[in-house]
Amino acid sequence: MNKNEIRVSLLMTMGTFFWAGAFIAGKMGIHLLSPLILTFLRMFLATVIIFPFMVMREGDNWKIKREDIKYAVATGVVGMIGYHIFFFYALKYTDASKAAMINAINPLLTAMLAAVFLKEKLSPRKTFFILTALVGVILTLSNWNVGNIINFNFNIGDLLMFTGAAMWAIYSIIVKKVMHRFTPLKLTTYTFVTAAAFTFPFALPELINLDLQAIGWMPFLAVLYMAVFPSVLGYTIQQMAIKELGAARTALFINLVPVLSAIMAVVFLGEQLFRLNIVSGIIIIISVIMFTRQK
Repeated sequence: MNKNEIRVSLLMTMGTFFWAGAFIAGKMGIHLLSPLILTFLRMFLATVIIFPFMVMREGDNWKIKREDIKYAVATGVVGMIGYHIFFFYALKYTDASKAAMINAINPLLTAMLAAVFLKEKLSPRKTFFILTALVGVILTLSNWNVGNIINFNFNIGDLLMFTGAAMWAIYSIIVKKVMHRFTPLKLTTYTFVTAAAFTFPFALPELINLDLQAIGWMPFLAVLYMAVFPSVLGYTIQQMAIKELGAARTALFINLVPVLSAIMAVVFLGEQLFRLNIVSGIIIIISVIMFTRQK
């Protein structure tokens, strides 16, 4: 590895911690703020930070074309609003560590949808690792209890997180279809803009009635963290890493997110890890890593 690759790898490691911390910050924020407010504030703050940066980078090309607005709306509603509403509701009912493990299956859900809607081929090996990851998710959802599987007796928060991962997979498919019309930075920025705009009228009544003294500053610091570090800095680092290291090597760092989230959840939230769920989490992570290594 050359010096630049080492520098980007260190930055990507830092970015992995940022994304892992989003599960912890979300868990801290959801106790006092609603999923709708958390989603709006995260999108609004991310917009305020990234929009000027996008204008500087894009130059005269910063404005969105009228015919492209519908694509920004689609990515904003599905990827940002859809995912985050399910994400925050999930954290209301399940552990941050468990949510991170379930969310790890996202790349494989994306691959499954790409095979159906984009006609991308799945090799037998890739299909095998998708199936093993799904087994890991089912074991996590059921807490290794066959009766829970038979009776479909799952924690509502776990199901919400799985639905959120599915929403992000749908978002990823939309992005693949429309990316030729945008630069990554421009699409991400307008995705934030539309998500903030669409959630604002619904979040406004709740924001007006907030008792700031009773809530305190901790939830807002959690939102600020999620807007600055995972959303803006995390995105910027990821784009640098993809350019310097390639998509496959970058994905290996992202696969560490559930591991770091679990460690952080134990340290900062006092969560206890169910031993068998650690095993199913390992099954999911190894399956995703092996999947990304297949050509």
